[in-house]
Amino acid sequence: MASSQPPDLTRLVELIGVPLEYGAGRRGVALGPEAIRAAGLKAQIEALGYAVRDAGDVPVETGLAAQSGGPDRPRHVEPIRRACAAVADGIERSMRAGAFPIILGGDHSLAIGALAGAARVNGKQGVIWIDAHADINTPATSPSGNVHGMSIAAALGDMRALFDPDVFPTPSVQAGRCAFIGLRDLDAGEKRAIRERGMSSFTMSDIDRVGMAKVMERALEIAGRGAASVHVSVDIDALDPITAPGTGTPVAGGLTYREAHLAMEMIAESGVAHSLEIVEVNPTLDDGVATARIAVELICSALGKSIL
Repeated sequence: MASSQPPDLTRLVELIGVPLEYGAGRRGVALGPEAIRAAGLKAQIEALGYAVRDAGDVPVETGLAAQSGGPDRPRHVEPIRRACAAVADGIERSMRAGAFPIILGGDHSLAIGALAGAARVNGKQGVIWIDAHADINTPATSPSGNVHGMSIAAALGDMRALFDPDVFPTPSVQAGRCAFIGLRDLDAGEKRAIRERGMSSFTMSDIDRVGMAKVMERALEIAGRGAASVHVSVDIDALDPITAPGTGTPVAGGLTYREAHLAMEMIAESGVAHSLEIVEVNPTLDDGVATARIAVELICSALGKSIL
């Protein structure tokens, strides 16, 4: 396991909202950042002893008409690219100021900008990707054309024609330092890409067999290179939809509440994270505010909240 680094309670935490939904197949996830904030995020982080600055939301275009998508027809690339450029600028500014940025989504296409912004500061990085999906499709392999399923492919440099390397440095992640956790719904092209690149994946079957603690120990070893060397990306659909129903791409058989919290607690203890995003919270599909509250709780665990 990566060496233990206790959370730095003197560090500024900066919140960056990204009300982006054009990368997803269902609308409503643009409301995620405000729902997470309304669930008490800032106050709960401050209760842990951190200073918190809310930078507001990056600009995202609204009211766009639906587009059809499919293989070689990625949807809404232009507005996604502009939003992701703004995300990259925000993450770069935050990290250069010494803050710990937490990105509130919004759909998972925003990770293209988050990883690019961090790479501008630290170069190629490790990533812990907690998600039911690998999001490593390209426009050619995507059945839907939804860009939220292409974020890792873009970060690896497979979509330079759509995401200019002058704005989105690629690769922004090291394939050998990418650890997928909780996978259970992969397209054929994604399975092939993971195998061909030798990327590390821990499916739900792996977690069932060996337990979340051993999976996280290995993931931290793979992704981490000391303190502040890893971007952590949490798609709320990694959790079982019985626990977190408010998401647009639910897949049965996901992480339990405690498995998800253990992952976040171990990330906090390791000290490897330099940034965190939590995405795909869709309040229009939620059971009240249950999923937004879970998002807040997971963020707090990643910042060092513990039972004792």
